[in-house]
This record gives sequence, structure tokens and C-alpha cells, in this order.
Amino acid sequence: MITKVVFGTPFRTDAITAEVPQAEMLQHFQVNAEGAQTLFTYPLQHRDIVYGLSETMGRVNKRGGRYISFNTDTADHTDSNPSLYASHNLLIVDGGEHFGIFFDTPAKVTFEIDYRNSGLIRVLCESGDLNVYQIEGSSSYEIARELNRAIGRCYIPPLWAFGFGQSRFGYKCEQDFRDVVEGYQKAGIPLDWICMDIDYMDRFIDFSVDKQRFPDLAAFVQEMAEENIRLVPIVDAGIKVEPGNPTYEAGIRRDAFCRNKEGGYFRAGVWPGMTHFPDFLNPDARAWFGEEYAFYTEKGIEGFWNDMNEPAIFYSEYAKGPRKLNFYLDMIFGKFRKKKKERDLIRDYKSFFHQADGKTYRHYDVHNIFGALMTRASSEGLEKLLPHRFLLFSRSSYIGAGRYGGVWTGDNSSCWEHLMLNLRHMPSLNMCGFLYSGADTGGFMGDTTRELLLRWLAVSAFTPLMRNHTGCFTRQQECYQFDGTEEFKSIVSLRYRLLPYLYSEYMKAALTGDLFIKPLAFLFPEDEKVRDIEDQLIVGEGIMMTPIVTEGATTRSVYLPQDMTMVKYDGKTFTSTPAQKGTVTIEAALGEAVFFILDGKRVPVGPAITNTSQIDWEHLELLGNGGEYALYADDGLTREYSLDNLRILR
Repeated sequence: MITKVVFGTPFRTDAITAEVPQAEMLQHFQVNAEGAQTLFTYPLQHRDIVYGLSETMGRVNKRGGRYISFNTDTADHTDSNPSLYASHNLLIVDGGEHFGIFFDTPAKVTFEIDYRNSGLIRVLCESGDLNVYQIEGSSSYEIARELNRAIGRCYIPPLWAFGFGQSRFGYKCEQDFRDVVEGYQKAGIPLDWICMDIDYMDRFIDFSVDKQRFPDLAAFVQEMAEENIRLVPIVDAGIKVEPGNPTYEAGIRRDAFCRNKEGGYFRAGVWPGMTHFPDFLNPDARAWFGEEYAFYTEKGIEGFWNDMNEPAIFYSEYAKGPRKLNFYLDMIFGKFRKKKKERDLIRDYKSFFHQADGKTYRHYDVHNIFGALMTRASSEGLEKLLPHRFLLFSRSSYIGAGRYGGVWTGDNSSCWEHLMLNLRHMPSLNMCGFLYSGADTGGFMGDTTRELLLRWLAVSAFTPLMRNHTGCFTRQQECYQFDGTEEFKSIVSLRYRLLPYLYSEYMKAALTGDLFIKPLAFLFPEDEKVRDIEDQLIVGEGIMMTPIVTEGATTRSVYLPQDMTMVKYDGKTFTSTPAQKGTVTIEAALGEAVFFILDGKRVPVGPAITNTSQIDWEHLELLGNGGEYALYADDGLTREYSLDNLRILR
């Protein structure tokens, strides 16, 4: 059950689509409203776990941390950084009481969860105008499902988007992409799509293409399609200020840009130099921005990733001193990104304004919704431009944006800590309505190692978004660039053999408001031993993934809360072995993977393929000891989703 408490005059975020009745504040939650701020406090019991706050640092259990919802472009993914790219203001308390609470405000929110052993949840909302949604249920799992159903059906990508994607900041011309396709084909490693980072653009300008590097983009898209490869271009949030730029001029005609404090259009420097930001709070501006995607769809493109939409700002018209775009030079010369001072960003965010519903909003006060509304604008535009599903994922987000697209977790690093962080993010993102999600496999910042990439691929093989992505200043990170490509082929082929299961489970979760990836404690809440386990996750209804995430290790301990079937994949064969409840030791060399199937469940696997276009839905093998499996199979493109597409396999 969900109820709502209204404070002041909240900004309408549309995070929740269900009709929700109003009620009193939950028992034991104290509210202290002083001026424009509101403080919520709740006393935690000793055994309470606190879930939620996805896309933050720290563990799945958020106790002991301090987190700030203020969307930030940062590569500093360390525990000392309280903010990342998203604001998902959900807490689920699991212990003496079970309840969820979603603080629905696009303004800055600070969460202290038993911070410095205070024994309290303290939530400081910088704006006193907000909706607080209270979710009651018999378990944390039911509370998360209740919220997902209230948010509305999550985004459903095409089948090909569940295939393996390759990306790099630095593919500059058609031949670079041909080389990637050839490299994967020669190695026999599956591949479905390749991302185009900002180098495909004319001087980094959105909705443009460098004609010297890509003289006929439509013909090149068709050339790649003949190899069953989709091209997925990046779209940034800032529109280049330049007379003659069709998108800029259309935005001016539609009065679609944010204003500065003097009443003109706000100007901020990002990749192409000075830009205007679309006023995504304005429905007319969103409609215009969505229409601009025709530049790509008319060329046959049907997949996109939105970036820089916190929004990222390198400098603004209010910057003091010379306005130099040093960031790009830092990238070229292999230096780590220099972090723009927080006070400079705050000044910039307080210097531009939105128009919506006949009102003016200072950007700083609605900051956290900007990226989510860019995703909404893109998705609603693509819904009109394309007759079928499309791929869309974003860096910045807010609860509710999961209806329009997926997310990736931003500019991580090639380190083992961030592989573990990937595992921690996945269940939390699902709790907040983002099922189509994943991380930059192998890491974006720094040079990955062969071992790290192989182990990371073995994690990403189970996440809906599986993309190898890295920066222009790092080593070549494509799977075929390393010695012993057979081991890479083995792990990526595992993903493709599991696709009948992964796709079916995703579709069933999306259509019923369920989670695709869950912590063990959601399924086994009475087992105290699973409460702190983070490196074993439930995928769909039947699989428990148990990756090796420690450098140099080929074995690990796994706790089984029930009897299960252990499955080992060596690149060719699935070997199943009964495993009894308790702690077991598994062994997986590089290029191998071990996972478990829950008691009474079945998992369909297909034959080895190299592209999603080759999936054979009729010849599937069932693993596990259950009696049957409900397979969801459709054409992978239609928008006529229905559980009528389920058929029983025995």
C-alpha cells in the first residue's frame, strides 16, 4: 500500500503515475520544518538494514553513510564522494519494521543513515515543498515491487539491446568501426551494437555529423546493418550556440532554451564550446527536442545514449577570467579530469531558469530532474519517430525516468573496487525502477587488465545492459585486443546462450512490476546469513549469480540458503551438479563461469550464436531441477507487449 504526505506546494515530477491517497506521516518519523527546509528523523534498531539510494557509493545496506542527492558529473567514484549522477530518494527499512519512503523533490536532499553511529536516519530536504510517499508491505521485496508498480511499467528495449555492445571514446571515422566489427568477427566473439561517442559529430555539435569522417552516415548505417550491427550515437544535453546550426535555430524559434538571470538565454561551455540548455521542464521544449532525433532515425539509427545531462558544465557566461576549454586537452594528454569546483557549479546552477506551467523555476531548485526529463523528451520523440522499440539509456536520472529509458552508472575506473561497485548498484537500481541498467564493463578511466576485463564480463553477462566502454586516453579495451581471445569468446558466448532466459525474465519483470536483479535477502528474508551478502545476486526467478571479483582468485566461497543446482560453463558445455544448502567452494578459471539455479526452477539456454538475430527459440535446453519454464518470446521489436506471449517449456 502506498500513501502520500504533502508538504507545501510540491513541484510535479511525475515520478509516480498511480493514484495515491493522502495520509498522515508514518509513526515514529519526526518532522521538523524550519523555513524553507524540512528535516525527517527516524530511530533505527540495531538489526535494521536500509536499502535504496541507488547510484550512490557504499554498500547495498546504506547504514553508516552520508549521501547527497545532487546530480553531479564526477569520475570520483570513492566512498568520500557523497554524490554521483542520479537522485533516487528511496529508503527501505528492513528490520523491526518494514516500510519504504520516497522523498519526491527535485531539489537537493542529504541523507545520513546511522552516520557516525548516530542510530538515526536523518533526511534534510533543502526544499520544504515535496511529496513523501510511504510504502507499506510485509517484506522489503514486496515494498520494492509496490513502488515499481506505482512508478509505472519500466522501459522495454529491443531484443538486440540485450546483446553485447562495444564502445570507446575515440572511434573517429568509419574505418574505426569497421575494424571493431572485423576484430570481433575474426575472434568469433558475439557482438550486436557499437556506440558512437562525440567524435562522430561535427565539432561535437548535437544532431550533426562530421562529413569528412562519415561522408554518408545513412549508407554507413546500412553497411553495418548488413553485418547485423547497430550504431548507437551519443547525444549530449547542450546545444551549440551557432547561427546556421539547424538545431540551434529551431530551438530559438521555439523559445526552447533556459534563460539567464538577465532574461536572455543562458550560455554554458561544454564539449562544442558555448551552448544553450533545452528547457526540459517545458513540455513544448521537450516535444521540440524529441523531434530533433529525426536527424538520426531518418538515417536508419534506432539506438541512443544520452550524456552530460546532470547537466555537466565546464564553464559559463558568469565564469571569471579567460574561458578556456582545458578539459578536452587534459583528456588528450592522458591526464585525469580536473574537477570543477563545487561552488562554481552551484553558482552556475543558480544562474539559469526554467519555465513550466506559467511559472519560473531556478534551475538549482529543480536540478535533479533535468537529466530524467531529457530522457523523457528523447523517448517521447522516438516513440513518434519509430514504429518499433529503440535503445535509449542515460547517465543522469531521477525515479520515474525508468519508464522512458535505461541507465549506465557513469565514468567508473578500471579497478576491482568498481567491479564490486557494479554488483552493489544493480539491485538498488532495480528497487528504484531502473531494470535496464549496467556499468562500463572493464572500466572507463585507466587501463584495464586482461583478468579484470574477463571477470567483469562474467558479471555483465547477467546485467541487462552489457557494454564494454572506455576513454580515449586508455589502452585498447576491445576483447580481441588481448591474448587468448578464446576465453573472451567463452564469457561473451555465455551471455548469448543465456539470452532466452534473460530476455524472458526481463519481460516478465517489466510487465508485472517486478525486479530483475535482487539481493539474496529479498528471497530469503528469514535467513540471517544472507543479510550482508553482496556478491551473490538473484537474476530473474531462477539464477543466483556468483562471480569471482577478487584479483588473482580462481576460487571463492558461496553460501546457499537452500539446495540448488550448480552450473559451470567452460565456453562449450554447461555442467550441472546438485549442491546442498550451506557454504560451498566453487572454482572458475578465467573464461569460465559458475552460477546456481534455485531449487525447483528451470533455466532455458540456447545454442552458441554470435548475434541476437540468430536466437533459436525452438531448440532450447532446460537446466535445473524444476518441472517447467514459462518462456516469453516475441519478435523483439513490437510494442504490443503481452503476457500472452508466454509459453510453457517442459
